[in-house]
Amino acid sequence: MKLLSLIFITVFCFSCIPVRIAPTIKTDKVMVAKKFKRKLPKRQAFIFEDPKNSNEFYNYVNTKYELQHQDVEFNVPFKVDGQLLYFSFHEVEIPNKTFNLIPVILDAKLDHEGYDPLFEDSYTSRQGNWYIVITVNDEAMNDCLKPNNLYKASVLKYLKQMRLEYLNTSNYLEALLRR
Repeated sequence: MKLLSLIFITVFCFSCIPVRIAPTIKTDKVMVAKKFKRKLPKRQAFIFEDPKNSNEFYNYVNTKYELQHQDVEFNVPFKVDGQLLYFSFHEVEIPNKTFNLIPVILDAKLDHEGYDPLFEDSYTSRQGNWYIVITVNDEAMNDCLKPNNLYKASVLKYLKQMRLEYLNTSNYLEALLRR
């Protein structure tokens, strides 16, 4: 019993307690954007993980659609089945956050002995995960990713192809040539 409690205390002291865990999206996902991240609009969204550096998707969209850095993130026009549609995107970070017990215990011990805490910045650790969240609407501002929308299947096919092209392209001028 004494050995079991010693093992439990050791595991407890040398572990990190996860406070928030970022979602894992293997390919892509369609869901309400506001449920994914509170600051996003309450619309259906196409979401995928972005392994590239910050603003890479911005550069990809700017180059592919020849936008000259004008309204790149909002209402980018594209055609699906002869219908003019618009997509907007957001680069979103959702960090994994853990609470580290060892620095807290060490600082408590130092504080008890009359010293200033040394590890205050290490109480929590964060590791960011980036996602691209894309919403699509038509000219009447109808959500094209809603389950009952006529263009949903075609729009999803287009967005999946765009995701694959973005992830597989390093020089975005290649995407411009594929159009």
